[in-house]
Amino acid sequence: MKNIEIDEELYHHIASNTQYIGESASSILRRLINLPDEATAEVIAEPAAVIVEVEETEVVAVEAPAPTVDTNGSVFNYINKEELAMQRGAVGRFLLILAALYRVHNQQFSTVCNIRGRDRLYFAGSEAELSASGSSTKPRQIPDSPFWVITNSNTTRKKMMLTEVGRTLGYNEQDVEDIRDLL
Repeated sequence: MKNIEIDEELYHHIASNTQYIGESASSILRRLINLPDEATAEVIAEPAAVIVEVEETEVVAVEAPAPTVDTNGSVFNYINKEELAMQRGAVGRFLLILAALYRVHNQQFSTVCNIRGRDRLYFAGSEAELSASGSSTKPRQIPDSPFWVITNSNTTRKKMMLTEVGRTLGYNEQDVEDIRDLL
């Protein structure tokens, strides 16, 4: 097995070019640099798996999140459970789930900006808009999207937010529960 070290921006670029669940980093890179794919390459040896070292000596497998185009309309086809499990806390998992939901439903994702609490916005198009809606909101950008979400809420509130996002995006109640339970 060969190891390479890449920066986080490059890792996200590779991850964003995944075309199907479980696609290897080698396949993604071969496609991006126009090399023949592993099945048709005239190579006798098996291609090595790629492990990517990101800053702080954290090792991250480059089996990436998901493609940017959905064909089945379901976020479950695009959640990488290994990557989800590698997140250090609820905020990381929360952002990863929201990023997958955005990838699948990017045309209608703006409707989640209507989800709000009694006194504050939960989602917005900018950090400033969330910061103005309350104190200590800790806005974070949803990865690979133009949207922001508050992260200074407990896990129960984050689960409620995911429940509302699932409903807003048209999932049935069982799928809404399953999305919430990913957190």
